[in-house]
Amino acid sequence: MIVFIGCQLHAQTILSKTETVAIFTDSIKAKNGIKSPIRRAYTYNDKTGKYYLALSESIDSIAADNDTLHYTIKGTCLQETPEGLVKKWELNDHKRPDMDEESSIWFWTKLCEVKDLDGDGIVEPLIVYGSAGLNGTDDGRIKILLYYKGQKTAIRHQNSVLDDGRITDIDAAFYTLPLPIQQHIRKLMKTLADKNFAIFATNYEAKMNKKAIHIE
Repeated sequence: MIVFIGCQLHAQTILSKTETVAIFTDSIKAKNGIKSPIRRAYTYNDKTGKYYLALSESIDSIAADNDTLHYTIKGTCLQETPEGLVKKWELNDHKRPDMDEESSIWFWTKLCEVKDLDGDGIVEPLIVYGSAGLNGTDDGRIKILLYYKGQKTAIRHQNSVLDDGRITDIDAAFYTLPLPIQQHIRKLMKTLADKNFAIFATNYEAKMNKKAIHIE
């Protein structure tokens, strides 16, 4: 059973297109290797400083149904310092070349959060993205990435229309995170399942209760 523990959250601020262009100038993007259009950008403050986070996606093709296909994604977190914006961390991923049926990868921005999840005064960015295969997201990949005090913790999931094709790998560090953060992410996983974005193994919650790191 997941019990929600309330905590004071630092609300995220989504930058407008004009604000994004003003912060992520051509020179800033070039310096930090941001080559693709920025899909969404955030700013946030916590007791460690002021930050900007950009989520960018390449635009590579247009599918028959007019959907835009993305082959690469990048997340870039910059901190504001007296010397200017300094990169704190970045994430990179791409459509897997060894999986011909994987067609696109993109950030699931409605599920991404930039908040203080455990009330310690430090924001923990939570990034969610996934890919699509022949059956759309039903056989695509999902990644949940949490940045806790600068360290990345990941949950990697492979969806499948077949029972034995559903695999979830959880970083062991997940189980060392503060309990409110673990509960928040498990609540997110339940939301993904309830909305049919994720197809987890039927016993995944029980196995997570036992701190499993590989579930199928």
